[in-house]
Amino acid sequence: MKKILVINGHPNKNSFNFGLFEAYKNGALASGADIKEIVITDLIFNPNLQFGYQKRTELEPDLLDAWEKIKWADHLVWVHPVWWGGLPAITKGFIDRLFLPGFAFQYRENSVWWDKLLIGKTAHIITTLDQPSWYYWFAFGRPSVNQLKKSTMEFCGITPVIVTYVGPIKNTELPLRKKWLDKIETLGKNLK
Repeated sequence: MKKILVINGHPNKNSFNFGLFEAYKNGALASGADIKEIVITDLIFNPNLQFGYQKRTELEPDLLDAWEKIKWADHLVWVHPVWWGGLPAITKGFIDRLFLPGFAFQYRENSVWWDKLLIGKTAHIITTLDQPSWYYWFAFGRPSVNQLKKSTMEFCGITPVIVTYVGPIKNTELPLRKKWLDKIETLGKNLK
């Protein structure tokens, strides 16, 4: 049985991202997967990595619980919007505070290289946009994807990481949103 962790990075529970989050979970549950979830906005933690890597800030209980779920999972599914080309601040803070040396990767002594501590896991990013995905890629170089996929997950050994763009969201009608929800539920059923 595949162990899937679905992570919601949108701070607003009334957002379409929460619908996508639920659709993926429903699909994965229908496939027989073992599911756990993290709703970042529900966690109690300071998103500021106050001292960088110079001094360790103790992890709050919610972050410790989240890390146990990440270690448990075979497959991580991230659902988040693109804001100003990047991730919402709470999602970025979650990553800053949790994907730490000794947890997700380890710098080698006297070297510029590092060891990837999350090898064997896979991931899927489901991200919403207010512009066509081709334009986000062509005009801006898809910075949120580069940050989450390349600079975080692949840096820590999670591969492959696939990406599904949903959008443009702004001013869409219910039939199109229903189509997107059905697509994401199907991805969950196929455990992608």
